[in-house]
Amino acid sequence: MMNQLKTAAAKLGLAMGDRKMTYNSRLAQEVGLWAETKGRGHKFHMEAFKAYFVKGENIAQKSVLLSLIESSCLDPEEGEYIIDKREFSNAVDSDWELSKKAGITAVPTVRLGLDTLVGAQSYETLKKLVDKYSNRQS
Repeated sequence: MMNQLKTAAAKLGLAMGDRKMTYNSRLAQEVGLWAETKGRGHKFHMEAFKAYFVKGENIAQKSVLLSLIESSCLDPEEGEYIIDKREFSNAVDSDWELSKKAGITAVPTVRLGLDTLVGAQSYETLKKLVDKYSNRQS
């Protein structure tokens, strides 16, 4: 599986390390939703990606999340409150429930119209899907 991820990442120009462990990303998902409400979602998600997939860090640890919060230019005190109080737990539960109802069982999954793409996809594959539904084949 790691070989497939590395191959897909290389095609997309993404760095990949030699992660040996799989860590629970639930708390990072909660922090990510909070970051999105602050307009820093993309930055946080990219920092979390690098921490997990490149550096092999445990993104379930509060100290790692606080470091990601700081490197994403978010308020660390507010971030610590969000983590400690699990302020976005219900929001993540709702997202998971929507995914379950839609039959989505893997990340990433892209659904457009009647089509579903599962797993990391090339730009060309995603473009074909978008073009199919935008009626502007190129």
